[in-house]
Amino acid sequence: MAKEYVEVRDGGYRLAGSRVSLDSIVYGYLRGESAESIAESFPAVTLELVYGAIAYYLANRAEIDEYLRAQSEEYERLRKEARAARPAFYAKLEAARRSSQRPA
Repeated sequence: MAKEYVEVRDGGYRLAGSRVSLDSIVYGYLRGESAESIAESFPAVTLELVYGAIAYYLANRAEIDEYLRAQSEEYERLRKEARAARPAFYAKLEAARRSSQRPA
């Protein structure tokens, strides 16, 4: 009997039985992190789940890459909307960021 490591919930991919997104595991994998290192970053999941998630990604790479691309586009759209809706807030935020980066 095959074990399921990834499930689709609320329009997104999650590691089975957890709230950890497949995105988090895949991005770590694509950055070259080991499965052990990824598992250490997410105490709610086991090493077996991480390996299962990576195997799921590799078996469904085109579909998951498209999903990640769409997620990235949606994030960028929402980021732009937020900046357009509150320009003064984001200007203050950027000014604070710049002042914190100045050498002492």
